[in-house]
Amino acid sequence: MEALIVVIIAIVVIALATAVAPRLGIAGPLILVLVGGAVSLLPFVEIPEINPEFILVGVLPPLLYSAAVSLPAIEFRRDFGPIAGLSFLLVIISSVLLGFFFMAVIPGIHPAVAVALGAILSPTDAVATSIVKRLGVSRRVVTMLEGESLLNDATALVLLRTMIASVGIATSVSGDTRIGFGFIPAFAWGVVVAVVVGAIVGWLNLRLRALIKNSAANTAIGFVVPFIAYIPTEELGGSGLVAAVVAGIVTGQGAARWFTPEQRRSDEHNWHTIELVLEGAVFLIMGLELRDIVTQNVEQHNGLGTGLGIALGALAIIIAARAAYVSLLVWLQSRRARGRQRTRLEAMNSRLDQIADGSAVPAPRYRGRRGEVSFDDPRAQRRLSSMRTRVSRALSDLDYYQASPLGWKHGAIIVWAGMRGVVTLAAAQTISSDVTDDRALLVFIAFAVAVGSLMLQGFTLPWVVRALRIERAGDDSLDKAEQSALDDELRDAAIGALSDPALRRRDGSEFAEDLVSLVGSRMVDPPDDAEGLPNRDLLELRLAMIEAMRGRLNELSSGGEYSTPALRHALAELDADQLSLELRLDDEED
Repeated sequence: MEALIVVIIAIVVIALATAVAPRLGIAGPLILVLVGGAVSLLPFVEIPEINPEFILVGVLPPLLYSAAVSLPAIEFRRDFGPIAGLSFLLVIISSVLLGFFFMAVIPGIHPAVAVALGAILSPTDAVATSIVKRLGVSRRVVTMLEGESLLNDATALVLLRTMIASVGIATSVSGDTRIGFGFIPAFAWGVVVAVVVGAIVGWLNLRLRALIKNSAANTAIGFVVPFIAYIPTEELGGSGLVAAVVAGIVTGQGAARWFTPEQRRSDEHNWHTIELVLEGAVFLIMGLELRDIVTQNVEQHNGLGTGLGIALGALAIIIAARAAYVSLLVWLQSRRARGRQRTRLEAMNSRLDQIADGSAVPAPRYRGRRGEVSFDDPRAQRRLSSMRTRVSRALSDLDYYQASPLGWKHGAIIVWAGMRGVVTLAAAQTISSDVTDDRALLVFIAFAVAVGSLMLQGFTLPWVVRALRIERAGDDSLDKAEQSALDDELRDAAIGALSDPALRRRDGSEFAEDLVSLVGSRMVDPPDDAEGLPNRDLLELRLAMIEAMRGRLNELSSGGEYSTPALRHALAELDADQLSLELRLDDEED
């Protein structure tokens, strides 16, 4: 009963802190740390040491899965190179640099433990993304920060796991405390197995949940997907956390095609709530453990000066390494989208258009596996369509790069927005006393770096943006011209569906010709009581048109012509319309 009361109070505190934070101008996580710290000082409160397995298995898989589901696919693909560099290379570089630093300032620390602590401090937190969004910074910068905060968590946690495992291996051989390159195969295996298992679980999740129509049962299955990905991956020696991320990415990208509107809206709200509670719980737990951590550091290191000094040095190294890497990244990105590349792609696109409409001279042919083949062949037509799609996508990507260039000011924002947060705190608590005698010091360093970066960078980031005088990209609202063009595409798809002989009601029956003709003349938005025709028929026809528009939207999602926010907004509108129409049809049946 006591545990239940504690959980209830914790959830209420998390909800209140989240609601009050915007009014106070303070990040919600900082409020929770302060509340937890204040509670820990009460003389009648005893805080037991949290089992690391609770954080590692119970918190991190659903937390990372939730973030992966909402990943913006198109922008992520376009900037996958720089995002992967920030998420993998920078994490490795930062972890190694911090490892050398910790070996120099913490006497007797095992090299693997030093690198493990470096891995704990390396991943950035998604809290920076919400701050940057409110400041109106370029959406491209926001996407890069979102992608980095997701993928670098996986990299850091795999490296942490590998380093901790190597401690036992190294010390079991004649007390050897050196660390070589033997961890690399384990690291690679952990990632490969995780990617394979996570992709399979994500694929099965889409197919299975598409068959289950009961909304409650469907939601229940969705809740356990991160753990279904995590458990078998861990048994195979891989990283269950990476598997949860991959499963989330696969599920998020396939939801528009496989899930119903009710499932998508339910998942969005449910996972947002879970993410809020789990993140808040980690910060609250850290605040509750603060008294014991501080007490142990005072007793073992004669005060907090040692831990704070090491944390300050580590934070300086993190920012310096990030600044150097991002400077190189911005320089490389500035060389993209050259005019010569656009000219070549436009010429190729024009040639493909000529081939498609038959105006190319001489008659085009290409050499296939069985010799020279005419483009009149059906297989060649499919190949031509694929080539046109790739060229069109490349041109759209160039438009994106030119419309959202990365300059040194954007690089400065990316550097300063690299705050540490929930994953750093959660990962630090997975270090057990069996691994190192310096657990209290290491956890305190992680806490100081996370809270210090949140306070230093989080509070000053708005000032940095104003000082750089970066042109605002607007708030998180959609580009009106882009949305209008997308609406026109969907309207054309709906009108085209009206002339399709395969147009049917949900029960498979045909629509009356006069109804289809009337709706076509009213441009897909007929009044409900038009011309005395049955209202139910109109509702059924609008549902069929929504299905056609959603099909067109799925096609556009792979082309790259429209941004992910615009596509998701359009999908949300279609889902809302469909749910409303289905509810009205159900009311008529009753």
